[in-house]
Amino acid sequence: MAKQEITYEDILKELKAKQYRPIYYLMGEEPYYIDLISDYIIDNILTESEKEFNLSVVYGADVDIATIINAAKRYPMMSEYQVVVVKEAQNIKNMDELSYYLQKPLNSTILVICHKHGSIDKRKKLAAEIEKAGILFESKKIKDNMLPGFIALYLKKRGIDIEQKSSAMIADFVGTDLSRLTGELEKLIITMPAGQKRITPEQIEKNIGISKDFNNFELKNALLERDVLKANRIIKYFAENPKANPIQMSLSILFNFFSNLMLAYYAPEKSEQGIAQQLGLKSPWQAKEYINAMQKFSGVKVMQIIGEIRNCDAKSKGVGNSGTAQGDLLRELVYKILH
Repeated sequence: MAKQEITYEDILKELKAKQYRPIYYLMGEEPYYIDLISDYIIDNILTESEKEFNLSVVYGADVDIATIINAAKRYPMMSEYQVVVVKEAQNIKNMDELSYYLQKPLNSTILVICHKHGSIDKRKKLAAEIEKAGILFESKKIKDNMLPGFIALYLKKRGIDIEQKSSAMIADFVGTDLSRLTGELEKLIITMPAGQKRITPEQIEKNIGISKDFNNFELKNALLERDVLKANRIIKYFAENPKANPIQMSLSILFNFFSNLMLAYYAPEKSEQGIAQQLGLKSPWQAKEYINAMQKFSGVKVMQIIGEIRNCDAKSKGVGNSGTAQGDLLRELVYKILH
């Protein structure tokens, strides 16, 4: 049986229960979770008075592995623990030499290694030694179709609800940069009227600058409803506001949706639960859109649409395009999707 990977929730649960490990090696392409865990350790394990002598935060560009090991071998002063945090650890050479320290790490030291935009080879000895002594956590990029679920859960923890359309608007506009995404969500929380506990499209339009009527969420809905007039109105708006509505964003969203729709056809069970499991969706309700789309587009048509989106993408980058405007390219794509 494959070993279940540890999640950031597992790590935070342990930390909140004051169950500490000698080493936390936090790595991966998504900086958000690395910062979330390391910031919690910095802010919560030591008291303010203990931090003065027992908290060390260093950067990979300024230290070598020997310096880090020497820091980890120190004993705390007037405290049960000392915390050593290494940020930007991807800049450190000879990280394998950390193995010497891990043979017998100090239980009074909490060593946090923050290795962003990459990872160590899990097949190597160092990875096994980290897992034996403490935590090896890989922070992976979130998939586009998981963003609405992330947004809803983030806000739920703050006691705030969000409409499905609002969630999709933010996800489409911001993308998978979770640090920026949570920043936009915090902006919305701050600007919410007193007593309001639900984020609406109108609030997003006012505070983030996304049109509640002319956006990729509405374009996708127009295609699913086969509403030619609505789709063309949105495309006209996009053409008149190209900086806020670049064609590449629209093509990416449409490509991801129809690619997932193609995968949905291969789900062993075509129920909301079955399709959610097939696509890796956090909530079964997110599968309703795909079930609706399967009633409007055959599998063969979806394959054709994916091909047309790729062709449009190439033309938008100048391949085989003698000067057709991006708005016209998108209008042509919508025609081919609906006919």
